[in-house]
Amino acid sequence: MQHELLFEIGTEEIPAGFLIPALAEMKRIMARKLGELALPHGEITTVGTPRRLTLVVADLAGHQPDRDEEVLGPPRKAGFDADGNPTKAAIGFAKSRGAAVEDLQVATTPKGEYLMLACHHPGEATTALLTRLLPELIAELPFPKSMRWGSGRTSFVRPIQWILALFGGKVIPFAVDDIASGNTTRGHRFMAPTTFTVTDFAHYRASLRGAHVVVDPEERRDAARATVTAAAQEAGGAIIADEELIDTVTNLVEEPHGVCGTFEKRFLDLPREVLITSMREHQKYFAVADAAGNLMPNFIAVNNTAVKDRKLATDGHQRVLRARLEDAFFFFKEDRHRPLVERVEDLTGVIFQAKLGTLKDKTERITELAGFLAEQLAPAEEERCRRAARLAKADLLTSMVCEFTSLQGVIGSHYARLDGEAPAVAQAIVEHYMPVRAGSTLPGSVVGAVVGLADRFDTLAGCFGIGQVPSGTADPFGLRRQAVGLLHIIESKGFTLNLAGAVDKALALYGDRLTEAHATARANVLDFIKGRFVNDLTGRGVPAAAVEAVTSVCFEDPVDSRARINALVAISGQETFTLLAGAFKRVNNIIKDNRDQEVEAARLAEPAEQTLFAALNTVRGAAAPLLAEKRYEAALTEILAMKEPIDRFFDDVMVMAEDEAVRRNRLALLTGVANLFLSVGDFSKMYAVG
Repeated sequence: MQHELLFEIGTEEIPAGFLIPALAEMKRIMARKLGELALPHGEITTVGTPRRLTLVVADLAGHQPDRDEEVLGPPRKAGFDADGNPTKAAIGFAKSRGAAVEDLQVATTPKGEYLMLACHHPGEATTALLTRLLPELIAELPFPKSMRWGSGRTSFVRPIQWILALFGGKVIPFAVDDIASGNTTRGHRFMAPTTFTVTDFAHYRASLRGAHVVVDPEERRDAARATVTAAAQEAGGAIIADEELIDTVTNLVEEPHGVCGTFEKRFLDLPREVLITSMREHQKYFAVADAAGNLMPNFIAVNNTAVKDRKLATDGHQRVLRARLEDAFFFFKEDRHRPLVERVEDLTGVIFQAKLGTLKDKTERITELAGFLAEQLAPAEEERCRRAARLAKADLLTSMVCEFTSLQGVIGSHYARLDGEAPAVAQAIVEHYMPVRAGSTLPGSVVGAVVGLADRFDTLAGCFGIGQVPSGTADPFGLRRQAVGLLHIIESKGFTLNLAGAVDKALALYGDRLTEAHATARANVLDFIKGRFVNDLTGRGVPAAAVEAVTSVCFEDPVDSRARINALVAISGQETFTLLAGAFKRVNNIIKDNRDQEVEAARLAEPAEQTLFAALNTVRGAAAPLLAEKRYEAALTEILAMKEPIDRFFDDVMVMAEDEAVRRNRLALLTGVANLFLSVGDFSKMYAVG
């Protein structure tokens, strides 16, 4: 027989950010435990609200299947002495399994003869198994923070108030501290504070909906979106899209109810981001914009209860928000007493990293590095790059950023404009932090991109220069993210940049602060960036063989490397390329470490080697200008012409001739062929995919 398991842990309010991960873990742990018990089951579903974590298992078997198991013990020769009497090893093995020595058998394995015990395990009733399993699940659920309460010994995210545990409509009996399982749940804390009996999941969901609890997070999310949208429309506007905030309010309430409030129009003089952040981060309110996208003096709050007296409800929200906006207005006015450039010197009081100096030191370095990079990437923007780099970190000491840390760069950009800085400089101050995470917005301007690169090169060089490198999951300076961001900026702008030169400059600007040798730090930084490049591309679906084929040969300019990879991918589908890759693998195996490619034409006696030499010169001449112009796919098309001469050479010519001069000449010819192929990438890495 198969039955439904319905399990709910009722609690005090769980933090919004903990809810969805907890439900995912609940499902994972249950699936693992049912697998370990060999209990057949159907779909596992989880739902929940701030006051409950609920799990449902469909079609769960009513009884565990019987299991037969063969358990190996000690080797036969260790289990019996020369007279055939059992030793302590055999007696102990049998006793540990609740069997007699007479029950032991001898099994032949690849490692020899071992004692073996055939065990029969009769299956248990699922009800009995769940009595042990469900308390274990509660104990094993992980949370970022847990707590104990009262005199109990249980540790959980919040105090447990009730437990619902039904299998086939019957209660699974167990207790956690003094909380016994039952067949009841509870409605909304304020709008339906009653306890009622449920029979199955369908009844559970319907009953809770009637008790003002939307238990399915997806359904509750849709309801939250609908109620805030409707509330904004009442004010004649629309909410500013914010999926993260929708997620947050969804997991703060059991039934969402949106209300629209107002604030004084004078607060609209604050920077847009300040207003939105004041509402979002502190109060979890949605900002409202008109049809033109301009902020309106309105906000949308999401209540956990239906509003009877709308004015009373909105007045409360408005009082709280007004205090926040007054603070922001005060910080804004105070900050404006000093221009941004005057704050740069104050960065001497902020440590970047104990061994790497202050933020003022970092500012000086990235200013020089931004100028160095601009000379190569955007000479016309060098002055603006230097200015933006000098001001990039100055807003970290403003009252506004101290209050709203997420606005670093944003506030600096606003203040720079108000100070009369060039628009490109102001824009670069906010853009140099981009991208803040994988997949987020990249710098739109060249100046922002250059300063962003300078900042990241400085951080990577400094941390690797003192041996502060990522290990496992530990990456306190976010160096992996910094390196990927650096690569994405280069890619998005198509910058032709020599990474080694940039790293050398960044390391040199640290002077004698670094503890690692320059060459060691340089190699480690470049290897690290290359590793991120490889992982990033393969993670985006680029064939790993093509990525390795290029990066194993050269990784000096990421844009150039990507162009080579694209060319290899584009041409790798051709049968000729696959065969040529195999031929190149053979060439590599033969020449091994040979570097000499000076061929004496007079020593080429065989027609096949003469043909190959002529083809090499012809193809090399045709490919050279294409390679210089970085037209790698066209160059590869020319190189494909080498297939027939190479095949003929291997069919007709003995490379390892007895005559040393002839042998050396033929190896030089093949080395020249190999170097031609390596001008794009190591074809042999692609052979496996053919």
